[in-house]
Order: sequence, then structure tokens, then C-alpha cells
Amino acid sequence: MTTDASPERLHHWVVTLSCTDGPGIVHAVSGAIVAARGNITESQQFASGDTGRFFMRVQVESPAGRAEFEAALAPAVERWNMDLHLDEVGRPLRTLVLCSTAGHCVNDLLFRQRAGQLQIEVPLVLSNHGTLRDLVDFYGVPFESAPVTSADEKAAFERRVLQAVDEHDIELVVLARYMQILSPELCEALAGRCINIHHSFLPGFKGANPYRQAHARGVKLIGATAHFVTSDLDEGPIIEQNVVRVDHSRSVGELVAIGQDEESRTLSQAVKWFAERRVLLDGARTIIFR
Repeated sequence: MTTDASPERLHHWVVTLSCTDGPGIVHAVSGAIVAARGNITESQQFASGDTGRFFMRVQVESPAGRAEFEAALAPAVERWNMDLHLDEVGRPLRTLVLCSTAGHCVNDLLFRQRAGQLQIEVPLVLSNHGTLRDLVDFYGVPFESAPVTSADEKAAFERRVLQAVDEHDIELVVLARYMQILSPELCEALAGRCINIHHSFLPGFKGANPYRQAHARGVKLIGATAHFVTSDLDEGPIIEQNVVRVDHSRSVGELVAIGQDEESRTLSQAVKWFAERRVLLDGARTIIFR
């Protein structure tokens, strides 16, 4: 009497890497995947003529665990001095959300997370106002607020951000219309893992009421930009941008509503790509493997 052996559990890995471009990289990576008994389910690559860097994202089904898979890739990593990251497809990314008083981006992120549309887990929302407590409570997410009206309060708030990053093993920080400028020190601590959203009127319409300014100038396009945070205000590498056409018939209130929709959509898309390991940095710009 014979019995069928239990099938091995398949892991679904996502491999992202970057290195100096050169011949043989794809062959080496593919060979390592074969050695790890893997089957490629998705593969994208890009060679930057501007920086001479090679980028690759591969999804692989394999019975190999992390240790075996990393061991198979190790010779290629060493040969090409790769920056390589290995993760499980679909693993929720630990995400800290910062906000102020506007709730549209926070609501969109938490709704999409609950609906299974975003691969993120939000253990905490931090704010410099208490305005959005009820909204965040609705989604069952812990909420903390503290005023940021002085240099001392700002420093204390940023210390709490870094403390929360350590406490909750945070992998991504999202500024969901958090209306404070981060210090250079915090920007450096969160480099490559902090995403901001702003309306694309910048730098044309700065300060208060940008949509009122836009209405007064008769703009024809409203947009939003999601980008990595750097110490250069609103100049970090761009992840996603969207625009929508408007005309003279739109009121200020309608422009605000249209703009907030674009901000929410653009930020959620950027977070989705980041959580799926589809965003790689190439100097001052990003490579997006959609």
C-alpha cells in the first residue's frame, strides 16, 4: 500500500535588486532561482542609461524557505555587489500614518487597507491635532495627538515618531496631509521609507488656500504628486502624479473636492506600489515596476 507524500508548501517570494549594470545579471539571477527550485511568476527589469544602474523585480513560487533562497542568490549578490531585498508576496507592510486636520487621505488609506486593497498594516496614527480621532477610531486604529506649535513641541513630536517606528517595527511612514515640515534629522532617519502627498500647484500656489489661488487664476488642470520625503521641501523623488481637467465653471469648493480626490487616489497608489516592492530609487528619481 502506498500513500502520496504531502505536497511541499510553496512560498511566493518577491525579489528586488539594484546594482551596477553589466552582462550576465539576469542569467545569474534566473540560475539562482532554478537552483532554489523556483518558478518565476512575474519579472521586470530596467537598465538606466543615466546612472548605469540595473534594476530588477521578480516574483517566484518555490518550496525553498528564506535561508535556502538567500543562499542560492548569495553568489550573484556578491559577484555584482547587489542591493537585494527578499520578501513574501502579499505581506502587509507595517505603516505609520501622520496627519493634521484634513481627513480625506487618512480615510482613503484606512478604507483601502480594511477592504484588502492595500498591503499595509497600520498600528498607529499620529497627529498634531485631535480633529481626526473619531475618524481613525471608526477603523479601530489607535490614535495619538500632540500639539506642534513651538520648536520644543515639534522636537517632542518627532521623537515620538521615531519611538513609534521602533516600537511597531515600522517599514513605511505616510504623511497623509500632515501639515508640518519635517526636520532634516527626521528626513534622514526616514530616508527612502517616508511618502508625502501635495497638490501639484506647488510651487506656483504656496501658502494658505491654494485652491482659491488656483480658482482666481483660472487653472485648467488640477493634480497631485506623491513623492519621497527629503530635506529639500517637496523635491523628493516622485512616485506618482495624476491630473484632472477643470474649467471656469468650477467653484472653489468644487476645486477643493476634485483636488482632494486626486490627492487620495495618488497617495494610495504610491503606497500600494511601495508595499508591493514596486518602487526602487535611482538617485533623484524612481523606477516603478507596475
